[in-house]
Amino acid sequence: MKNFKASYFTRDFNFRFKAKTSRNTLTQKRSWFILLSDGHHMGIGEASPIWGLSPESESDYQEQIELVVARPQHFLEHRELLRHHPSIQFALETAIKGIKGQSTFHLHTTPWTLGQQGQKINGLVWMGDKAFMVEQVKKKLEDGFTCLKLKVGSLDHDAEISIIRAIRNEFSASSLEIRLDANGAFGAKALGHLQDYDSYEIHSVEQPIAPGNWTQMRELCASSPIPIALDEELIGVTGLDEQVRLLDTIKPAFLILKPSLLGGTQACDEWIDLAKERTIGWWATSMLESDLGLNAIAQWVSTHQPKLPQGLGTGQLFDNNIPSPLNIRGEELWY
Repeated sequence: MKNFKASYFTRDFNFRFKAKTSRNTLTQKRSWFILLSDGHHMGIGEASPIWGLSPESESDYQEQIELVVARPQHFLEHRELLRHHPSIQFALETAIKGIKGQSTFHLHTTPWTLGQQGQKINGLVWMGDKAFMVEQVKKKLEDGFTCLKLKVGSLDHDAEISIIRAIRNEFSASSLEIRLDANGAFGAKALGHLQDYDSYEIHSVEQPIAPGNWTQMRELCASSPIPIALDEELIGVTGLDEQVRLLDTIKPAFLILKPSLLGGTQACDEWIDLAKERTIGWWATSMLESDLGLNAIAQWVSTHQPKLPQGLGTGQLFDNNIPSPLNIRGEELWY
């Protein structure tokens, strides 16, 4: 393997609004950028953890970045060393693709990266009070989205139901697909909540209960009237045996793949192979990366030519984003 030189820098990104989830509210987010050079070509990758969600620890994260930058070849050759630091694995993986690809930012050659087609994405509606959520829904519909993902679980359940009801009163399931993301917030009332949403023709619900409760999640997947997608449930599940055991135990309808949480796109490819064997659907989504990380995810997704709308629109969240060739036209992401 070539003798790579590496360095890193950090950048704090400012949200355009208070980005609320069922866990916390974000106003700013830091990313670490790993630069890799072989003396002729350069690559750059983004490591963008979310503390409290990512399996990495904030206390030793900087130290781990410095170890990788000091010995990049070692970590490239021994991928398993970063199994507990998936966002750093993703950054290093992206950087080496930049060296091996057509250019620093052109990592794959596909019809999408050649500008011949767009990738359909879902419109993301963030948590907030009812007025804020309704305002977002109206804007996304005006922009032309036919698939919306609503984060739920922070408002009163009846208030969230009323938002869904209002949307469905105007848009049928044939014209608008609705996905819900509970971020584990439904808890013991999960089945009741899922039954309440059933009459509104919901496409899927991500992670209705907290991860780690495989028995309860299996029972929900078996009895829920709405298909269930696993998201946080996949975090930290590494190794083929454990991955197979999870999927065969829970039997979900969909997987949500986040390279920054799962160990890069190679790790996500492994999940995709297992999902296909079990006729489990999937889509990928970014994890509040800047457009640099989003670019890497979107290019990787384009190699799979997916049919389902992807979750790749979050790059517009920041008012100091990194310039990129990505742009959204209607409900499609273009390169």
